[in-house]
Amino acid sequence: MSHEQHDAVEVITAKRDGGRLSDSQVDWVVDAYTRGAVADEQMSALAMAILLNGMEREEIARWTAAMIASGERMDFSSLSRPTADKHSTGGVGDKITLPLAPLVAACGVAVPQLSGRGLGHTGGTLDKLESIPGWRAGLSTEAMLRQLEDVGAVICAAGDGLAPADKKLYALRDVTGTVEAIPLIASSIMSKKIAEGTGSLVLDVKVGTGAFMKTPARARELAETMVALGTDAGVTTVALLTEMSTPLGLTAGNAIEVEESVEVLAGGGPADVVELTVALAREMLAAAGRTDVDPADRLADGSAMDCWRAMIGAQGGDPDAALPVARESHVVTAPADGVLTRLDAMAVGTAAWRLGAGRARKEDPVQAGAGVRWHARPGDAVRAGQPLMTLLTDEPARFDRALAALEGGYDVAPAGTAYEPGPLVIDRVG
Repeated sequence: MSHEQHDAVEVITAKRDGGRLSDSQVDWVVDAYTRGAVADEQMSALAMAILLNGMEREEIARWTAAMIASGERMDFSSLSRPTADKHSTGGVGDKITLPLAPLVAACGVAVPQLSGRGLGHTGGTLDKLESIPGWRAGLSTEAMLRQLEDVGAVICAAGDGLAPADKKLYALRDVTGTVEAIPLIASSIMSKKIAEGTGSLVLDVKVGTGAFMKTPARARELAETMVALGTDAGVTTVALLTEMSTPLGLTAGNAIEVEESVEVLAGGGPADVVELTVALAREMLAAAGRTDVDPADRLADGSAMDCWRAMIGAQGGDPDAALPVARESHVVTAPADGVLTRLDAMAVGTAAWRLGAGRARKEDPVQAGAGVRWHARPGDAVRAGQPLMTLLTDEPARFDRALAALEGGYDVAPAGTAYEPGPLVIDRVG
């Protein structure tokens, strides 16, 4: 990395005027911002210029490398098996990491899954797992390596040492309307994943109303950018574009998503959750060079469940403990006889968030038992007055705003209306 001196205004105006930042400008501004020599208002101006004017592939690669260089890198080369990781761009009811990590581990590939917490309508994997009594998200690097060798899977919080530039910039993007910039999303995700040191990476890029990328074209652009970044950094990277206009499974929340994940590991669970878990597992195994095992067999024979129990236990959790249950519930009933033709992921995600399953600010607590359980999926026949959804929370005052979020969030069409579900996996990049 070069450390030629620049000044922030020069870098901002270069991008404001549609120019390409030089390698030394990128290196300098990321480093100076991490050190506090570039102010938040200057970085937010640059982030907005990037959102409006974009970045070229080499420029994004350099930006990503500078973010990685801001911190430490992990190394899993000492492990006796190859590593693969998965990253989802965030969805509703997206509990896939929970059954996926132990499933891939049961197939002989180690999964170092550094996960995050939820913000807004997208749930956080760590928040879900923390609903299990005793389970801890924080692990030292030594403990993480030991667990990867012994159990084969770990889901934990990323240490502060990985890409500290990203931690600062992420918080800034959140409050300045620059979250959606593809170069910034791609470099944020990939700087952490490359620094994490995984050998291969599968990206689950969500498309639809409940996703950051609302259209297949935008999702494909993001997927192609991230696959290029991973490939350029020597990480075998593929991406699946998957449907997120309808929430996944039958639950959105914390404890209730854990319960659904355990059903999948027991060989049951909702068909869409099983389909996506197995599809991503196959991609991870292929990327890690293990095509001799079929993950569907490991769900059937109980070995994925054994891995889950070992993974939860290794982090202090009790896999047999009863999960927290919300104190209050409210049932939403079907307005008429007919067919449920739409259940909007954003509406459900916002309702779960308002019920206490998510947070508005990073420091807010979440309720373990809160969330939304739906009793029908698009395509199902419903009768007037039958339960359509159950809202769960410890604080009944939250029901009104959750119900407001669900208004207009689902459609019941006359009986006999044809419903054609689209594919869950829309496309593959890589």
